[in-house]
Amino acid sequence: MSVDKNTVIGFILIGLVLFVFTWLNRPDPAQVEAQKRYQDSLARVEYARLLEEEKTRKVVEQPTLSNDVQADLPDSVREAQRVQAYGVFAQATEGAEEFVTLENEKMELKISSRGGRIYSARLKEYKTSDERPLILFDGADESSFSLTLVSATNRVVNTDELYFTPLGSKDGRSVVMRLAMGEESYLDFRYTLNPDDYMLQFSIQGAGLNGILSPNTNSLDIRWYQKARQLEQGRKYENQYTGLYYKYASDDVESLNAGKDDEEQISNRLKWIGCKNKFFSTVWIADDSFFATRLESKQLTESDYLKEFTATTSVAFDLTSKEPVSFRYYIGPNLYQLLRTYDKGLPSNQTLELDKLVPLGMKFLRPVNKYFIVPVFDFLGKHISNYGLIIFLLTLIVNIILFPLTYKSLLSSAKMRVLRPQVEAISAKYPKQEQAMERQKATMDLYSRAGASPMSGCVPMLLKMPILFALYQLFPTSFELRQESFLWAKDLSTFDPVITWDFHIPFISSMLGNHLSLFCLLVTIVNLIYSKFSMDMTNTGQQQMPGMKMMMYFMPLMMLFFFNQSSSGLSYYFLVSMLITIGLTFSFRFFVNEKKLLLKLEENKKKPKKKSSFMQRLEEAQRVQQEQLRKQQQQRTGQHRKR
Repeated sequence: MSVDKNTVIGFILIGLVLFVFTWLNRPDPAQVEAQKRYQDSLARVEYARLLEEEKTRKVVEQPTLSNDVQADLPDSVREAQRVQAYGVFAQATEGAEEFVTLENEKMELKISSRGGRIYSARLKEYKTSDERPLILFDGADESSFSLTLVSATNRVVNTDELYFTPLGSKDGRSVVMRLAMGEESYLDFRYTLNPDDYMLQFSIQGAGLNGILSPNTNSLDIRWYQKARQLEQGRKYENQYTGLYYKYASDDVESLNAGKDDEEQISNRLKWIGCKNKFFSTVWIADDSFFATRLESKQLTESDYLKEFTATTSVAFDLTSKEPVSFRYYIGPNLYQLLRTYDKGLPSNQTLELDKLVPLGMKFLRPVNKYFIVPVFDFLGKHISNYGLIIFLLTLIVNIILFPLTYKSLLSSAKMRVLRPQVEAISAKYPKQEQAMERQKATMDLYSRAGASPMSGCVPMLLKMPILFALYQLFPTSFELRQESFLWAKDLSTFDPVITWDFHIPFISSMLGNHLSLFCLLVTIVNLIYSKFSMDMTNTGQQQMPGMKMMMYFMPLMMLFFFNQSSSGLSYYFLVSMLITIGLTFSFRFFVNEKKLLLKLEENKKKPKKKSSFMQRLEEAQRVQQEQLRKQQQQRTGQHRKR
């Protein structure tokens, strides 16, 4: 069989293209190493699972000696059995749990010799809502930290089952927990607490592990678990702001869904993982990064806990290296300005962005809080200790800034009010439903000639909305308001109940909770009164849309459901803002001479007025729509005559 020359050349070219394509798209050494670590991590986890299954099967199949029989065995026999089962880890499987306390001016930590982990954490400067010491976690059932180790003889253990030897310091601010695996072989967990700081230094370092642990060990697989305690009044809102957060090594901060059970497998590298309560957080930070991470968040119905968080991840580890694997723990309050200090002096690509644990709102709202509300709040807080007064002054500042637009809105309402008789005359001239377009056109023409605009009254409200939404996000989680009292409110960060009940009311309890907040009630009542007054004052004589009047009353009532379980400081802000608006409205009516205003509008009607392009397009659209309606009416009339 003869082969065509062109066919041979074609095959050669195809092979050349495939070779070049493969060469150009080959992974770099870093990618190969990362993928190898990831696969090794998965393989070790699966291998550990299989070994555990085998261990369980043997325990089930083989009869075990009773405790009495084991007690009668010589020590040498029991030791031989332990060595047979655990290999190099045998000497660490028995011991008595000891605790080493590390403390500074900010917190007190207990480190347990069992697992070498942080056993409990208490923040000295704060208390819970019921005045108990503020403990973020306490005991193995609330928090755990464990490494999975594989020996050279394929024994698999978790470090939370082993006993470490404490090697403490004299200052009480550092300790080394040593896991011995031979005379010269050990694994150290080193904890160092900085003075007057919420940051704890933590490192893992081995010595003489080559030949002790599996030669395939190039990373450490770690499981971190923590329950979130209920620390504040109002379980619903505290649970809403409690979640598992994490930051990508070179990207933004994300979180699991706080409203339901959630889990996520993350292939990208992470810089930190944080268990966040409403006002406090425990954040585990890697100096390098975490990889092959699985995060899980579960809702809890226990009265003392909100959620439980689990992080299973890996970090790079070299058996032969003398360099430790370094981490940090932030265990402290979600204070925005404090969290920002940990990024001072760092390049933009190395910042921790712990301040994003404070929910300042969505991306378009965050700048309002970050560059306006928080700086004003902090400035006033340096000079005034009463946060009720600070909120009052903040409300004044916001209203002063928006006063020019508020004045324009009030002036627009006054213009509409003095033109009301003329609008009513237009309505009388075009009373029929089919004359709606003529009536609307004549009314808009009147406003245009007089220099009045119905839309100008809406602008200040539209500009106030971002501030209101930003405060709605900030106040319930503002640490500055936590346990700050004002008038009858004991804590401005949560609700101020004036009426409470212990029984469940369908729909009501799920929406309002089992209480009524006084500030929220006052806001609702004042808003209802103002809505009635505002509708009467701004009535232009035109026929309103069906249901509009009911809607004006419905919105204030909805505020009762939205804010009854939220921050009393937020309801107080709305109350003060509304009272200021009402005061400005009455003052404006007192100082403005409506007769002179009407004369001015009549003078405006005499002046030649050039229509804006917007008004021209609006009138053209109205003309086209009117023409279409006229044609449709003529068609219906013609069809009626034919019948």
